[in-house]
Amino acid sequence: MHQSTRTFLLFAFGLFLGQHTIFCQIHDAQTFRHYLSGTGKDHTVNWEFFCSDGRNSGKWSTIAVPSCWELQGYGHYNYGKDPFEERVNEYGLYKHSFEVPADWKNKVVEITFEGVMTDAEVRINGQLAGPIHQGAFYEFSYDISELLSYGAENVLEVKVNKASANESINHAERQADFWIFGGIYRPVYLEVLPKQHISRVAIDAQASGELNLDIFTTAKSARSVQLKLQDLHGNDHPYLSVDKTEQTPTKWTVSATATGIKTWDAENPNLYQLVISLHDKKGNTLHTTTERIGFRSVEVRDGDGIYVNGQAIQFKGVNRHSFYPSSGRTTSKALSIAHALMIKDMNMNAVRMSHYPPDVHFLDVCDSLGLFVIDEVCTWHSPHLDTEVGEKIVKETVVRDVNHPSILLWANGNETGWNTELDDDYAIWDIQQREVIHPWNIFGKMNTMHYPQYHVFAYDAYAKDKIYFPTEFLHGLYDGGHGAGLEDYWQQMWDLPNGAGGFLWDFADEAVVRTDQDGRLDTDGNHAADGIVGPYGEKEASYFTIKEVWSPIYIEDRYIREGFTGIFRVENRYHFTNLSECTMTSQWVKYPGIATDSESQVLVESRVKLPALEPLEKGTFEVDLSHNWQAADALHLTATDKHGMEIFTWTYPVQMPKELNTELISHEAKGKIKSKVKGGTILVLGDNFQYTFSHETGILLKVEKDGNEIPFNNGPIILEHTDQIESLEVNPTKDQVEIKVVYEMTDKSPNWASHKELSADIIRWTVYPDGLLDLHVEIKGKKIVEGFKGITFSYPESEVAGMKWLGDGPYRVWRNRMKGTRFQVWENNYNNTVTGESGFIYPEFKGYFSSLYWAQVKGNNDNGFTVYCHSPHTFLRMLTPQPPSKDNKDRTTVNFPEGDISFLKNIPPIGTKFQDPITMGPQGHSENYFGNDDDPIVIELTFEF
Repeated sequence: MHQSTRTFLLFAFGLFLGQHTIFCQIHDAQTFRHYLSGTGKDHTVNWEFFCSDGRNSGKWSTIAVPSCWELQGYGHYNYGKDPFEERVNEYGLYKHSFEVPADWKNKVVEITFEGVMTDAEVRINGQLAGPIHQGAFYEFSYDISELLSYGAENVLEVKVNKASANESINHAERQADFWIFGGIYRPVYLEVLPKQHISRVAIDAQASGELNLDIFTTAKSARSVQLKLQDLHGNDHPYLSVDKTEQTPTKWTVSATATGIKTWDAENPNLYQLVISLHDKKGNTLHTTTERIGFRSVEVRDGDGIYVNGQAIQFKGVNRHSFYPSSGRTTSKALSIAHALMIKDMNMNAVRMSHYPPDVHFLDVCDSLGLFVIDEVCTWHSPHLDTEVGEKIVKETVVRDVNHPSILLWANGNETGWNTELDDDYAIWDIQQREVIHPWNIFGKMNTMHYPQYHVFAYDAYAKDKIYFPTEFLHGLYDGGHGAGLEDYWQQMWDLPNGAGGFLWDFADEAVVRTDQDGRLDTDGNHAADGIVGPYGEKEASYFTIKEVWSPIYIEDRYIREGFTGIFRVENRYHFTNLSECTMTSQWVKYPGIATDSESQVLVESRVKLPALEPLEKGTFEVDLSHNWQAADALHLTATDKHGMEIFTWTYPVQMPKELNTELISHEAKGKIKSKVKGGTILVLGDNFQYTFSHETGILLKVEKDGNEIPFNNGPIILEHTDQIESLEVNPTKDQVEIKVVYEMTDKSPNWASHKELSADIIRWTVYPDGLLDLHVEIKGKKIVEGFKGITFSYPESEVAGMKWLGDGPYRVWRNRMKGTRFQVWENNYNNTVTGESGFIYPEFKGYFSSLYWAQVKGNNDNGFTVYCHSPHTFLRMLTPQPPSKDNKDRTTVNFPEGDISFLKNIPPIGTKFQDPITMGPQGHSENYFGNDDDPIVIELTFEF
């Protein structure tokens, strides 16, 4: 019966004194809320507690409320997939004493529980407050006015059964694919109201300014109702008129019109507060309550799309659990704000409440920051909720959440758990008559398929007339999905005439702190390692891929080459915002060298004038070229939305690798150099170095510098290579030593005879007196390649301390997840993070990195080196990531070539929990096109030891 958005007059009525509270007098027309518990994970109150089984059981102690008792050291941990027969049905007993002022006797006092897992039996002073409540994720209340001792101490007792007596609830909530807990995990409070009061209000505030209200009341002497529309600062909006009122003994129905209002949407979350007062025949105020509302309209147009305020919406959404590692399902408003800000920062506009109604404060935050919401009741596959308990759960969900403008749709459960007998119950309680969907089903006007393969999504002929609206479409197990494949999927979804976007699975890894296992983070194997961010919000690479792919400012890929005009093609992918409302700055940047810790130098910064494009319009913008921009290393473009949040920063190299590295490398003939062949090896010696090469293969065997060995060796090995060596030459001169290896042609092209050397594989080392070591590799051309094209070396992982480099970063890439990086100088320390499973230190150190210009590999024993890459479009392979332990089908375990450090012209894609890369779109294919068979692939490097 309570509204999540009700505004209360919270004055300092009470002071906590131990377990008791002293109250001041309450004004007759006011609603007063007093918390018996804390308000969230960061603010709790200790109650007496007894746990029936498991850790710390069989004795009375105290526990923080709200909390999940497992995280407080009690009972057993359970993941939802646990078999029923193995689950211990723990129960917890809670006891809490509180005082009630004598002057409350003429009031109505209700006790509200925002969430209890799972069955709750509530007693006040030994008497049942009402029926046992069933269902873990739903708010419930009891009128306890007749049970209280006024002006005296009262005792609240709650028995909480972790499992429900209702088997359909157990199946829905406790065999689902998420962590399950026990306890009073959301706040508990008393609400004090006048005897004649407004019980609840349901509001329909349309974008037109039309207002319709159902005001449910106990006020039999009420004779009039007054509405006042205000901004959130309490300033009256003068243009509100009441058009019609109808009265019954328990409900007032009011129609009104507001003019000159600002509508609500995810880009413009304009909110108002509606003050509602009931008056008796003398004009005395019986009760006043305040609701926060937003004016917006929602339409689901059959065969077309989902419209908000008349605009078709492409939902860029994510599924989110209410969860925190150290507190389980007990969260806080601060956490809701942090999560919503990260979701918005990824340029998302929507969130699905998976798979249960969230904390009320999360919906408040979605209202105020601007996120479209699908609100969902908790079910899990078949069998579905039984009708009797399901009807109660639907009522509790809708009645609590009905007035949130962010909620556009209701979801009647998840993945075949739908009880269709409940579909029409939503309309009973929802004055807005929002549509009900069945996630993972073709139902009503929508096809909400889960994890469709790329080609199935495009050609699902059976449901071509339905709105395409996958409520889960890329699964983020470990490092797969989310960003990988998103660009392919999104372009297809964007272009579908009846597409409405979709939702990624899911926001954060559900890694819970195991207080029974020395505090380790547990994702229950591969069940809960699905997040875009880690358990504490650590940002994975996909976070930034999503941010770029879902940028509402869509800039076509651009390369700065000779003849660059400064013009970029752009599309406005907002729904309600003109592009000119955003800002953009350009920076022509010069990067620092390897040996300096100085910052990048901005040569010129300019404001970019964005065109006045309406949503979905295309146009161009121009970057200022009135200065010597060719002297820069890169161009940065940073876009900011009208609320001051960064949309994205795009970076574009200006110099090709060889041009930029020329400024950093000086081949001066300093010192003496000599070479000799000895025992099957080639020794090249300088004043302070000695390099050892194989006289049979030309492979670098050993590097010694200043008497120390640098363990970089065993290369270059040409990958996927079977040709035999035709010749090896050592050509010393006064200023350098050249070692050249030419391979035989075993796969000869038709014109091989006349272009033999051009077509053969070649390795050429050039050593200079100062110790610089050039490497030139030519790998014969082949148009279509599935394996690796490139070269590899060995360097023991145990010796690696970190890496500083110029290239795309700071995150690694896969072939189907190239977006989201920036081209600049980066520095990462070594880590052995297994994405979503262990470490949770991001960026991951090991993997593939794109657009390498130079890299400084830092050794643990002053035995690192620097490599300059002069060849464009070269990937650096840095070591081999440890594969996740529970990747049962190896879909998120990617192939790596032999060796430890490689320089590659192609890299593999990554899959998801449910799909191999090839089914995720064009970028997920393993074949690579390299053009003319006669043109070799060239890799040019310089090593500095």
